[in-house]
Amino acid sequence: MPLTDARVKAASPREKPYRLWDAHGLYLEVSPAGGRLWRFKYRVAGKEKRLALGAYPEVGLKEAREKRDDARRLKRDHVDPGAARRDAKSAKIAEERIAGATFKVLAEEWLAKNTPRWSAGHAGTVRDRLTTNVYPWIGSKPIAAIESPAVLSVIRRIEARGAPEVARRVLQVVTQIFTYAIATGAAIRNPAADLRGAIPPPPKGHHASITDPRGVSSLLKALDGYSGAFVTRCAIKLAPLVFVRPGELRRAEWAEFDTDNAEWRIPAEKMKARAVHIIPLSRQSLAIIEELRPLTGDGKYLFPSVRSPSRPMSENTVTGALRRLGYTGEEMTGHGFRSMASTLLNEQGWNRDAIERQLAHGERDKVRGAYNYAEHLPERRRMMQAWANYLDGLRNRENVVPFLREA
Repeated sequence: MPLTDARVKAASPREKPYRLWDAHGLYLEVSPAGGRLWRFKYRVAGKEKRLALGAYPEVGLKEAREKRDDARRLKRDHVDPGAARRDAKSAKIAEERIAGATFKVLAEEWLAKNTPRWSAGHAGTVRDRLTTNVYPWIGSKPIAAIESPAVLSVIRRIEARGAPEVARRVLQVVTQIFTYAIATGAAIRNPAADLRGAIPPPPKGHHASITDPRGVSSLLKALDGYSGAFVTRCAIKLAPLVFVRPGELRRAEWAEFDTDNAEWRIPAEKMKARAVHIIPLSRQSLAIIEELRPLTGDGKYLFPSVRSPSRPMSENTVTGALRRLGYTGEEMTGHGFRSMASTLLNEQGWNRDAIERQLAHGERDKVRGAYNYAEHLPERRRMMQAWANYLDGLRNRENVVPFLREA
């Protein structure tokens, strides 16, 4: 016998759950706690299923029957009403995610997924590049609404300041973030992928560097005359003395320095080769470090960001200083200090293996065994001090004479 409004209204709880049946699979389930829920019973491929239609009195008898009839029409068309509801719910969630997910939200999700498998240095570099180069312009935009011209504008802005390699790396990262957004339902296309070929390929060969002694002499004098921020001045003066990678220099932490033993030990997780790297510190390097200590020694980084002492300086700071001094990207780069040292040290007779170890180049001959961070260390100490003395000589006199390798 079909239900009536009066009978539904009068349904009261009992010791155990019970059902009041209407027709065509509709029933009201009454719980001992007093809850009254409409359900529709049906079968798909011989298997019994139930579909919740709402709670009484929010959903009355008439509306419950309408929902049942809608479900029956789906079943008549060979559609499982329960599966159709789940699909609609998933589609709604996807629509809401697309509508509310900004580029920064998806980028942070992508970073969280990938950071555990990266070195601390690489993770920090990727985050810094996004924070500095991308978030200010498209970070707050819904990721599904971002088109190729907006991404290209971000990349062109990086190129315009003379950092084409950074532009290429940023485009790679942005492309991966859009790929992640598509996989998670926050976007339906990758506008960054359309920019393939928009950035000229990098020139073949090494980073631009000055290796002629007279050119080095002029460069050192220019570095001494830098009139920008004091922290930046210390960084560009230390760079040729230690010739580490730009990322290793800007992320240098006070805790890594043992000035009593004249050593800077970079932890393995910061190094490209994933091994501890020792930089013997010359007297000249120590003088720069001690000059800097009163300003930044209470913090984490030797060279903190001007925006936040909890972050290292931007990856573009040293390059920007070189540009301010008049050196173009074809003449000198932050990475070029490594080529400068490598070329001149090899020309002047130092042990090639000691030079390679000091440059922290990975072991190319696997037969020689594991990376030994202290290998050739006594010779490297002599070499680093002799190198600093040589640079002083270049800086202080016009007639440049190569130094002789010390025994």
